[in-house]
Amino acid sequence: MTKLYRASPIRLRATKAEIKKRERFLIDYATEHSPVTVRQLFYAATVAGLVGIDKNENGYRKIQNQVLKLRQSGRLAYNLIADHTRWMRKAKTYRNVTEAVISMSQSYRKALWADSDYNVEVWLEKDALAGAIYSVTDEYDVPLMVTKGFCSETFAYEAALHHAESGKRCVILYLGDFDRSGVDAMQSLHSKLRAFADESGADMQFCAIGVNPEQVEYWNLPTREPKRQSEADKKWPHDFACELDAIPPNYLRALVDHHICEFMPKAELEQLKEIEEREKQQFREMLYG
Repeated sequence: MTKLYRASPIRLRATKAEIKKRERFLIDYATEHSPVTVRQLFYAATVAGLVGIDKNENGYRKIQNQVLKLRQSGRLAYNLIADHTRWMRKAKTYRNVTEAVISMSQSYRKALWADSDYNVEVWLEKDALAGAIYSVTDEYDVPLMVTKGFCSETFAYEAALHHAESGKRCVILYLGDFDRSGVDAMQSLHSKLRAFADESGADMQFCAIGVNPEQVEYWNLPTREPKRQSEADKKWPHDFACELDAIPPNYLRALVDHHICEFMPKAELEQLKEIEEREKQQFREMLYG
């Protein structure tokens, strides 16, 4: 009796030329847009149509492994990749009082919003993207709040209480995924903040600034199939989903900058920075005579 054997599937490997092209793309993109996350590199690779990089977790793992090898070989600088999902808690300490005073003089920052009618905050669904936009929030002296998905009651309550005590209008600029879970997390946060603001007397304005369908179309962002496993997923009214990571880092920083500028124009920021530098100089003169 003749036995029938099913042909084994052939796994196609990337050629050396394709791998080199992929490496060159990752190095160039990370250098131009740093700091970037690995997932942002993955989305950029899918947009560029790199061979062998499909829009799925297997494609992501390929980019993840290649980025690791590039970093370990010294071809991709470690500081170009952001990862704010892991961090250390430790109070800053000094050897003596003199060292503490010198450090204070070097790190002095002016409270840029002290005389403003507004307090602006950026709230971010994804911890991994904090490093990609921190340079903008830091420049404007704007708090960057990371929710990691659904925000806790305590986090929302304490935020509302803080702004009630300030007596100013607080503007929340929110960034999250455009999918069922991401939109639910955003709506949940908005509901909590509104309830706690009403309770505490805080004046809060909530603005979801990305990612949204208009940005997906305008920037031609890579999308994915929406999840349809749960009953909640099946109610998602769109035939696509888009992660915040899909926005190129420079676009994401420009988006945050644009919305903060509505409450602190560039001219005002530059004027405050000049005052800050003069105050730093006064600090140094007091310290060193």
